[in-house]
Amino acid sequence: MTDKLDLDHLRQWIGKTTEASDAVTKYLVMGLRATLFQEIGEPKAGDAAPWTTHWCLAQPVFPMSQLGPDGHPTRGGFLPPVPLPRRMWAGGELEFFDALRIGDEAKRSSKIADVTVKSGSTGTLCFVSVNHEVTTSRGLAVRERQDIVYREMTSTQAAAPAKASPPPTAQHRESHVSDPVLLFRYSALTFNGHRIHYDRDYVTKVEGYPGLIFHGPLQASFIVELAAKLRGGKPPKKLTYRGVQPLFEGGEFSINANDKDGGMELWTANAEGQPTMKGTATW
Repeated sequence: MTDKLDLDHLRQWIGKTTEASDAVTKYLVMGLRATLFQEIGEPKAGDAAPWTTHWCLAQPVFPMSQLGPDGHPTRGGFLPPVPLPRRMWAGGELEFFDALRIGDEAKRSSKIADVTVKSGSTGTLCFVSVNHEVTTSRGLAVRERQDIVYREMTSTQAAAPAKASPPPTAQHRESHVSDPVLLFRYSALTFNGHRIHYDRDYVTKVEGYPGLIFHGPLQASFIVELAAKLRGGKPPKKLTYRGVQPLFEGGEFSINANDKDGGMELWTANAEGQPTMKGTATW
């Protein structure tokens, strides 16, 4: 049973800010490259890091005594104390201005932009939008809007469509296997204690999912890297993306792209080819 959701109270967090900084290290870059199925190489000072390295930097660190049953910090602090037990990364928007490089000291400035409530097929949904800017000594590197969704703990998942749509056809496609080691590595790189990504008993018996859940930002990272690779190493000027259904470990997943109107439509998909995250990129 959760406390009553008081939207007026939660919206008092709008405008709240925080800052954090961290160094881009050789071993962080090596670990992220390995996790994104890239060549690890022997990176040196000044070499560019993967485009979404900022998600690995300056993550909040809390003592074990301040963690909730899901492995996240207890509610409150910078983020509003939404009294709904399930929390997931819903999507967002990324703008890239400069690569992060080994040796950079990166600073992230964050601000709560909005708090809204909607009703969905699984009950009440509370969305918290956070704006981030990541800067280095050279100036702005990344501007981001991050959308977090909180929802009720229900005993059943949302009803699946009577008949799934045919999988979309992709001009460009890469595929990999989503196994627990991949999810563990990304949780470690981002200091993410959320148990849905590594604790099968918790995610199946408490939250009622069929298996471990692939991180939203990890899917977005694969989308960004494929987009950049297809454009000769140049990342999108802007990428807007959103999760459409969970991606679970234990099978093949793919990263897909179609050229469209000078930009690109991108998506990750499960083993059946059904999209799990969709994005639109422009240059």
